[in-house]
Amino acid sequence: MHPVDLAIIVVYLAAMPAIGVLVGRRQRSAADYFIGERSLPWWAVCFSIVATETSTLTVISTPGLIWAASGNYNGFTYLQLPFGYIIGRTLVSFILLPRYFKGKQSTAYAFLGERFGSTMQGVSSVAFIVTRLLAEGVRLFAGAIPIQVILVHYGLRTQYWQIVIVLTALTVVYALVGGIKAVVWVDVIQLSVYVGGAVAALIVLGTKLPPGWTSQAAEKGVFKLFDFDFSGLHLLTSQYAFLTAVVGGAIFTMASHGADQLIVQRFLACRSVADGRKALIGSGVAVTIQFALFLLVGAMLWAHNGFRNLKELGVKSSDDIFTGFITSELPVGVAGLLIAAILASTMGALASALNALSNSTVADLYQRFTKRPAEDSKVLRHGRIWTLAWAVVFAVFGSLFSSTNNPVIEQGLSITGYTYGAMLGAFFLGLLIKRARQLDAIIAFAVTVAAMAYVVLDVRITPAPGAKAVGLAFPWYTLLGVLITLVVGGLLSLRHRTPDPNVAREAEKEAESV
Repeated sequence: MHPVDLAIIVVYLAAMPAIGVLVGRRQRSAADYFIGERSLPWWAVCFSIVATETSTLTVISTPGLIWAASGNYNGFTYLQLPFGYIIGRTLVSFILLPRYFKGKQSTAYAFLGERFGSTMQGVSSVAFIVTRLLAEGVRLFAGAIPIQVILVHYGLRTQYWQIVIVLTALTVVYALVGGIKAVVWVDVIQLSVYVGGAVAALIVLGTKLPPGWTSQAAEKGVFKLFDFDFSGLHLLTSQYAFLTAVVGGAIFTMASHGADQLIVQRFLACRSVADGRKALIGSGVAVTIQFALFLLVGAMLWAHNGFRNLKELGVKSSDDIFTGFITSELPVGVAGLLIAAILASTMGALASALNALSNSTVADLYQRFTKRPAEDSKVLRHGRIWTLAWAVVFAVFGSLFSSTNNPVIEQGLSITGYTYGAMLGAFFLGLLIKRARQLDAIIAFAVTVAAMAYVVLDVRITPAPGAKAVGLAFPWYTLLGVLITLVVGGLLSLRHRTPDPNVAREAEKEAESV
């Protein structure tokens, strides 16, 4: 590795924890630690949301989505999914966000506690914790995979567990000391780094492309944006089908950005409901631009590699294309910036998960079930203890994997399919079905998780005669889970003749506040 590239990476790894500690070193209260005393500017929160939902896999894999395994091209059809994100986040900003800003709530699940009871709040929090542990733990390991490939290319042989532990240790420094303020501001810097890296890659690629490549790309379908194949099986099995991406993506993001504490904690740090809306809707626009940027990198890589499909390129995975370009063809300095960008995406996602898990553990579980009012200093201390505890858990969990050929990895990355429908469905059950009680919600939640586990693991569909059977396209998982929750919870609520007393109490509180 060239000394300049190495210097860029070392400076970055040292600077991020230092900046995070400086920004957030003066924590005054638990509310400051978890939601920044609701004082953060909306644009910083917006960028933090984008950084939180971006992982190493996003940076490495998105350019490769141009190619299709069949030998054809997906083009830019992946952008249909973030189009759905914008719709879903707009709905969340008007339906759920105002309810989160009432009172002093610091987690999404406090709403379920007020609507149904503390047990339901605990159930949803445990589901969130398990989901985040599996999803982020596996993402941490998955993020170490391309990092190891890059380091090996430069003669630095490392094990996966060593990369996992180093990244976790560096990240926990600022997440532990600085809380949400440190996480958000470091996220802003990290987003700038990997977007800057993508722009640098575009500039370098622009000097290497043959004339007239855009016309060839248009002819081959590399710039294709919409997939208007409305055949039933295609809609059910392809995430690139227009209705699947837009409708399924809208419902999916309502869960990921409306019922998942990982993101809800971000917009709760905004100064007002209006600022929260700007941050949430703005993140949908920003992530669409981000995906478009990385897909453009993919289109330019296609031209740079001689207009060849995956079979002609002879690569094992489309992920290898961008990684190979970074390690082999980028000039000195730019390569270091791109590697720092990959590290940035991994650390940003991990820091967000640590702070959100600590928040939910303390607010939804510890405080609810001890049923003892704790001093603010004690809550703050517990927040830091749990941040450190979850960092250790992540490091151990991510270090358990020694091979990429592990089925647990695939299941960990798809874990949201099991729980997102149940989580979002519980919110809708509380909002739409006034008769539903806590037990109804808990049973509906459990039934939905079990049903979705069956759907994800066992349901297979043959999209065309002679084709390989595949699972249901992932954007439909959340919608199906929401429907199951509402049907089961709705049927159970018919046992009651009157609305849940909690509904009346909420109405009284709202009237008093007005």
